[in-house]
Amino acid sequence: MAAYDSTARLRRVPVAQPGFVEELSDSEDDNIFVPRPEKVTTATTTATEAAATPTETQEAAPSKPRKSRKKRLRVEEEDDYSPYLDIVRVVTFLLVASCGVSYLVSNGESYFWGMKNKPDYLKLSWWKLQYNGPKYLTLDELARYDGTNPNAPVYLSINGSIYDVSAGRHIYGPGGSYHYFAGVDASRGFVTGCFAEDRTGDVRGVEEMFLPLDNPEIDSYWTPEELAKKKEDELHEARKRVQGAVKHWSEFFRKSTKYSYVGQLVRELGWEGELKPLCKVAQDGRGFRTSPKEED
Repeated sequence: MAAYDSTARLRRVPVAQPGFVEELSDSEDDNIFVPRPEKVTTATTTATEAAATPTETQEAAPSKPRKSRKKRLRVEEEDDYSPYLDIVRVVTFLLVASCGVSYLVSNGESYFWGMKNKPDYLKLSWWKLQYNGPKYLTLDELARYDGTNPNAPVYLSINGSIYDVSAGRHIYGPGGSYHYFAGVDASRGFVTGCFAEDRTGDVRGVEEMFLPLDNPEIDSYWTPEELAKKKEDELHEARKRVQGAVKHWSEFFRKSTKYSYVGQLVRELGWEGELKPLCKVAQDGRGFRTSPKEED
């Protein structure tokens, strides 16, 4: 029994706590009961990782110093921002866009809206007309705008369309070389060149100025039937020339950058009156028919 107790006591000795062994031994290498550094380290590390898990989870969330750093960077960026840079960008974009639109509208004529014949929608007078609407004047009402009243605009009419020529008051007003055209429809005078005599819009008979004079000697080159057919063709061509002359002057005022369209002339039926004879200037400009020899 004593031997058993002694053996049991010897077996219980190695079970001593590592702490007491550490206190009694100066060298861990000599003490077999002290755990190896590797094992201690592993156990300690495992315990540390287990204990550090909640902390790492907390550190995974964004920390306040990072927010402060981002806020500081944002403030620095705002301090570097200048509104003038945006203004320069907007102005540059508008200039480039304006040049591009001008090039397209003018069919490649200008980048800076310097086209010769601007569209109507680029004229201030056109927008005024859209807002106020066209005027409709009788011949008597049109006569009030002949330039004698300095406070009233100067109007003229051609082919029934009324134009404001106040920008040329020095030539269309009293004493001006074209004062004959002011306050009337002088389509006939624009074609014949007889400003004083032909202050009317009636162009009947004006085609005569483009018809050749008869000459028996020259006309003998054609048979009567051929001559009659030739005269028909000449009359048709003369009327086309009259229409072309009126259209030319109508386009001149319509496309002018100085003068603007105002409205239309209202005329009663039969306003033309009696047929006017061809004025002397237009009559003197007529010539003889060209002979076949001269045509060849």
